[in-house]
Amino acid sequence: MTATWRIAGVQMDVRLAESATNLQAIRAKLAEAAQGGARLVVFPECALSGYCFRNRAEVRAHAEPVPGPSSDALAADCARLGIFAVVGMLEAAAASVYNSAVLIGPAGVVAVYRKTHLPCLGADRFVDPGQQPYHVYDLGGLRVGVNICFDASFPEVSRILTLLGADLIVLPTNWADNAIKMATLVPRVRALENHVYYLAVNRVGWEGGYHFIGHSSATDYSGNYLCYAEHDQETLFLAEIEPAAARQKRLIHCVGEYEIDRVNWRRPELYGPLVQAMPKPFTGHRNTETS
Repeated sequence: MTATWRIAGVQMDVRLAESATNLQAIRAKLAEAAQGGARLVVFPECALSGYCFRNRAEVRAHAEPVPGPSSDALAADCARLGIFAVVGMLEAAAASVYNSAVLIGPAGVVAVYRKTHLPCLGADRFVDPGQQPYHVYDLGGLRVGVNICFDASFPEVSRILTLLGADLIVLPTNWADNAIKMATLVPRVRALENHVYYLAVNRVGWEGGYHFIGHSSATDYSGNYLCYAEHDQETLFLAEIEPAAARQKRLIHCVGEYEIDRVNWRRPELYGPLVQAMPKPFTGHRNTETS
């Protein structure tokens, strides 16, 4: 077990409703990242299908089961390359359809995370909200939590993943022009307040009238950029992280005079309103569906 991990983010353009083309590009970048020494590679939200669909029928037409043809192909690549990957896709599961991220490793599919917080935008208007408990996955020395895009707007989720033991939180995302503050501020804040590494991987290009801005990043547990991808450019970037460093939550600047622990010095007995049920539970945006 090595003390450091090399991780990669793939900031790429995505073709709407062209899963075969997108899968080919994902597989090529996965191989390129492996050649660069990466052990975990993260791709954008809905990298397999695209995002700006107009109704639930279109979303379902481009959703796939897991396991399924695309995840099987990626699993074969991960086995051959000895690598892990997180890939955004639309997932078909019985009568439901989800905006999901599949975590795949050398032994096959590790997990599927279903986006739990849905903006009224793109495919998220027509998918079902994920209901699974949050979970952290040990990849063999690196403990990883997964979110998708809008999930990052809710600090409770990153805190839960931290409390479950995450060293790294990965965020496949589709940030367009109006989300520039999300791209440039939020990953660093989530990393700092939880003392974890954070890898946010956005896409670029135009789709459905929206311009996707890039600005992907890898951030260390102090909120400092390890890598920052440029605006509007496809790129593959690599970063070195140390899981053990993210686990040392207590920062000692001067013994007994200046010490900080943003995780273990919480006061959960005072946070009751955070877990009070909403008067009207969120069930999705399907009433906005248009033809």
